Amino acid sequence: MTTFTALTTLPGKAPAERLGAALENLAPEPTGVGVFEVEDGSGTWEVGGYFIEAPDETQLALLAAAFGAKPFAVSEIPETDWVAKVRRELTPVEAGRFFVHGGHDADKVPEGAVPLLIEAAMAFGTGHHGTTLGCLRALDRLVTDQVAPRSVADIGCGTAVLGMAAARVYPARVIASDIDPVAVEVAEANLAANGMDGAVRCVVAAGFDHPELAALAPFDLIFANILKGPLIDLAPDLTGALAEGGHVILSGILNDQAAELRATYEALGLTTRHHEEIGEWSTLTLRKP
Repeated sequence: MTTFTALTTLPGKAPAERLGAALENLAPEPTGVGVFEVEDGSGTWEVGGYFIEAPDETQLALLAAAFGAKPFAVSEIPETDWVAKVRRELTPVEAGRFFVHGGHDADKVPEGAVPLLIEAAMAFGTGHHGTTLGCLRALDRLVTDQVAPRSVADIGCGTAVLGMAAARVYPARVIASDIDPVAVEVAEANLAANGMDGAVRCVVAAGFDHPELAALAPFDLIFANILKGPLIDLAPDLTGALAEGGHVILSGILNDQAAELRATYEALGLTTRHHEEIGEWSTLTLRKP
């Protein structure tokens, strides 16, 4: 099925978000709208709409003029096998000692690297997104600093790439959880694909609400790569489930949200060890004294 895209750019987050909201009211309606910052430090934002019918270019021109955006570039996209395309184009990711790759790049694993096989068809968490990459880099720093957890939790695990990474480098008990049963199935499939059956226990759970999580707590290391709202809501439970001297790696946080997240967790007694920004995303590493 042929689809259409309409893309434009303009300066500033607020006008970009308003333009994105206005774009949703077009007829024919877009099937999706995206608003993203261009990661070149220029403050430019991209707004795009995706359509199954050709969009009205007159309406698009009026919207662009109204919001001070460049004229929309409309493109027709033929039907594509996106999984095959992504498999061809998704390059491996190096995050310190970790090398995240698809099966088509299995022969490119550097000597001495810790390989993690994640296929492009799987759920969120291939390592390319700034949040997953930030978490892997944070874990790499802990390994370098000789931090050696005995129990690890990957909360909101997605592909379980973080739990698998921890299981690769630590002889620890690792549990991965997600609120989405499909994500848990994907996590288990990834473990099998990596020859790691049984190395990470995968459960369906909201936050820490699962008897197996409760039985394994307190944890020496907790990953929570989710979003700002759930991270704030989880803060008391997460801090309570963290062992003294333990570390938590938080992501899914926009850069302008990081200060609020730090304040929330520091108010519960944690100290910030590291804050890394990758594009528009932040990753925080905190420790419980």
